[in-house]
Amino acid sequence: MKKRLLTALTALVLLTSCTLKPSPEKEGLRVLAATYPVYLFTTAVTGDTEGVEVELLVNAQTSCLHDYTLTVDNMKAIEQADVIVMNGAGLEDFLSAALSASEAAVIDCSEAVELLYIPEYEGHEGHGRKEYDPHYWMDPNRACQAVETVAEALAALDEGHAQDYRANAQAALESMDPDGLGSPARYLCTLATGQPSLSELVSHPGFITFHDGFQYFAQAFGLELLKAIEEEEGASASAAEIEEIVKLIDQHDLPAIFVEKNGSWATAETIAGEVTDRFNITFTIAQLDLFMSGTALAERRGMDAYTDLMVRNIQTVARALQ
Repeated sequence: MKKRLLTALTALVLLTSCTLKPSPEKEGLRVLAATYPVYLFTTAVTGDTEGVEVELLVNAQTSCLHDYTLTVDNMKAIEQADVIVMNGAGLEDFLSAALSASEAAVIDCSEAVELLYIPEYEGHEGHGRKEYDPHYWMDPNRACQAVETVAEALAALDEGHAQDYRANAQAALESMDPDGLGSPARYLCTLATGQPSLSELVSHPGFITFHDGFQYFAQAFGLELLKAIEEEEGASASAAEIEEIVKLIDQHDLPAIFVEKNGSWATAETIAGEVTDRFNITFTIAQLDLFMSGTALAERRGMDAYTDLMVRNIQTVARALQ
């Protein structure tokens, strides 16, 4: 594989200082990753570096963080952290007050990523940068940019381990693109299905999701996201919205719709029943995973875990849409 160049630090990160100030009360470096995708990127970079500890902040099962409330343990972890690595793009608005009181350096993984603009986010509560989709980790190409960001930021903050961070990041990036084609998404799709793009494999390249976090996934794997419904807990779509979705399913001859693992299934089940009854076809609900958080997940680290989770999603879509 051609050696991948890590991009310049100044274009990548937001840091509270250029280097970390040693603390007599602490030994080693405590790094706090806000979400599980960021935890995977960070642990890929830190590897087994001596004296560097990475902890996951949000480990509760959830499909959306805009209603998340920090716990006492969360606050304690933030207080003890030397570095806080964030997804950015407005995903962690719940951290704003805590960060303003923290002395930790902050790495924003979204700084180097080209974010997708979503006009529908205007007025959507809970997202700081309302015009941008924060779920960029669902595109493996952008995920690799986040790994680069973490590596260069930590190298600047902890110069004694800079060589280790960069070497670990290089190895992680090469594992995502072993053929040197410059497309981790193409590699993962081939690994999962034998084809470099889902659009070349499935009969129905359009799909509908019951979460607004799959736009990057669709773009990366050659799919058309026809509709994304963000269903709040305790709420359900209106009759008009359900009818619109049923018509889309009929128009595009879709065999399935997709829900997020920790999200609501209520409206999806209503629509599946309506489609089955009205068109007398076999129609399914498939489950995708944003792997945003979760206690069980935190035991798995690095880009191997990221690869496994993405391959599972790719295979789910391929099976559902064939």
